[in-house]
Order: sequence, then structure tokens, then C-alpha cells
Amino acid sequence: MDPLTLLLRLPFLPVQGVIKLGELIGDEAERELHDPAAVRRRLEEADEARRSGDLSEQDVAEREREAVGRLGGRQIPAGPMPDDGG
Repeated sequence: MDPLTLLLRLPFLPVQGVIKLGELIGDEAERELHDPAAVRRRLEEADEARRSGDLSEQDVAEREREAVGRLGGRQIPAGPMPDDGG
């Protein structure tokens, strides 16, 4: 690298480092959010809370919808399940 180019780019290197770090943290958070093992743990925690009486059936259903929605990267809408007519 040319010394003049390095001198001109030097003030921007910390900013580029922070941007790269932010991208890495964002990628890891996204990977962890959609990790099937994390979703399974969340479902197990909700089931355990239901069995111990800490959560109502409605609260458990909401947590299950949220956890399963993470697998596809979207939230499943709350409300009654549609009847398939069968």
C-alpha cells in the first residue's frame, strides 16, 4: 500500500473496524435467534413452566408460536388455529 494512501485512510480505519464488528455481532445474533437448539430449549422451558403452574395454557401457546416462528424467521399470528374442514 502506498504511504500516502495509508495516511489518507488511517483516520477511517477505526470506523471500518466498528462497522465490521457490528456486522459480525449481527450475524451471530441472527444465527442464534434461528438456531433449532435454542428454539427447542425455549419450548422445553415453556412446557416446564406450564407443568409447574407458572404459565397459563394461553401463555404457553403464545411462547410456542413465538419459538416456532423463529425457525422460519417470522412470527406465527396469534389466534385460533384454522379448521381444515376434514
